[in-house]
Amino acid sequence: MRRIWSFGSINADHAYRVPHIPRPGETLAARGYTLGLGGKGANQSVAAARAGADVRHIGLVGRDGFWAVDRMRALGVDVTHVQAGDVPTGHAIICVDDAGENAITIFSGANRANDLGHVTAALAGAVAGDLLLLQNETNLVGDSARIGREQGLFVIYSAAPFDAEAVRDVLPHVSLLILNAVEAAQLQATLGNLPAGLTVVVTKGADGADWVGPDLTLHMPAVKVTVVDTTGAGDTFAGYLAAGLAEGMDPEAAMALATRAAAIKVTRAGTADAIPARAEVS
Repeated sequence: MRRIWSFGSINADHAYRVPHIPRPGETLAARGYTLGLGGKGANQSVAAARAGADVRHIGLVGRDGFWAVDRMRALGVDVTHVQAGDVPTGHAIICVDDAGENAITIFSGANRANDLGHVTAALAGAVAGDLLLLQNETNLVGDSARIGREQGLFVIYSAAPFDAEAVRDVLPHVSLLILNAVEAAQLQATLGNLPAGLTVVVTKGADGADWVGPDLTLHMPAVKVTVVDTTGAGDTFAGYLAAGLAEGMDPEAAMALATRAAAIKVTRAGTADAIPARAEVS
């Protein structure tokens, strides 16, 4: 199995259960509150590790974030390359309504204070053929993608939250691009045609997911479940997809594995802590 290197965000998730997503100017009483591990980077690392992959996370937290690093370690992620600095740990304010839909506000904090020397030194341990997971919640995404491609890594990039400038910087180095349907529309409107030879996976929630590449196009139907919380479903999909590819699965098998994992995740409240283990998915 190839190793997965994940350079990404680590957040404290403040999740509030609400009857509906608050409207502008509205004050709404929450029915419940939890504090948990989150951030697209941490979520994807945990998902890949829970799927059985060897995952090395690269990132930064504040002095207030040691608990998050400990939790990642407990969930199977190698956190040797996670540093602590003076900028507060990133956090997210998440409102989840009765239909399981969410609205999220993110404070980037330490996630935007990563040092290029640290990232470069960490990736020096990677070997050609390893996978590199990236998202848009940190600084240095373009530099990391470039380093990964130069070292012969398979670069998987989740272009979320969508940022046109970041996408332009990263795309030349990407092996596999993951988008949801909204992000795919934003990308098309912003950039038009994608680079030739790029493989794109578009997740569509209840409508499943599409793999579109130069040599293969396939649709993976969604698994029908009762939705409790969609937070982290896309990250669960991405992490499991990476793990499947890392262990040598063909795209269809890896997509099927990722789809099942994401379906289980949405039946549970929470983010990283709610991602299923491989034994629950297979």
